[in-house]
Amino acid sequence: MEELNQLGGAAPRIGDLPTGSGAVVWSLDTTLGVIGGHAADGAEALLDEGERKRAARLVRPGDRRTYLASHLGLRVLLGGYLGTAPEEVRLVREDCPNCGGPHGRPAVAGGGVHFSLSHSHGLAYFAFAAVPVGVDVEGLPSSKAVADILSSLHPAEAAEITALPEDGRRVALARVWSRKEAYLKATGTGLAYGVAVAEPFVGSGPAPGRVPGWTLRDLPAPPEFAAALAVRSA
Repeated sequence: MEELNQLGGAAPRIGDLPTGSGAVVWSLDTTLGVIGGHAADGAEALLDEGERKRAARLVRPGDRRTYLASHLGLRVLLGGYLGTAPEEVRLVREDCPNCGGPHGRPAVAGGGVHFSLSHSHGLAYFAFAAVPVGVDVEGLPSSKAVADILSSLHPAEAAEITALPEDGRRVALARVWSRKEAYLKATGTGLAYGVAVAEPFVGSGPAPGRVPGWTLRDLPAPPEFAAALAVRSA
């Protein structure tokens, strides 16, 4: 499994960006009062107008706090890799690979580093690489969600999960879900066709399936979570 760094209250010690198809992954408890040396309550002052507008559209206070904390963490880490202040990082969107519109993968203006962010239930994961990268962390789905999503998966994935005892299906689906969404984020497709889609096959077992041109890895995660990383092969 990939090594997992932890972003806490102190300013992080950030090394060099990995080369080739390597990646650096960080996690964050989004309920922290101080993140990377910055007060979480003052996160909005370090974000850009687009981020502040997206945060304002979130109805539930918990969702808004998670969004602000995770984007503060993202800017702290990006600033470290780019050698700039968090508020000076300029974020843009790449062109969508499906329609060409400006809503593809999030990116840094001018390049310099590829990144991905995911958050779920008070936990955020960040991935950074020299090539396109995607990360995803998911809480274990309910039994109802397993039943609802099975028909949307690759037939082999659905068969693997159906063959498991009832109490093993939630973990298996979380593996599939996190692996597939990490890949979709890395390619820029994102959720254009829904969270769970048939392709590519990523498998539900302990090791991810092989996806041509990409490396999929599972990430360490707390109990009741699953997390995965997708990196384009160099």
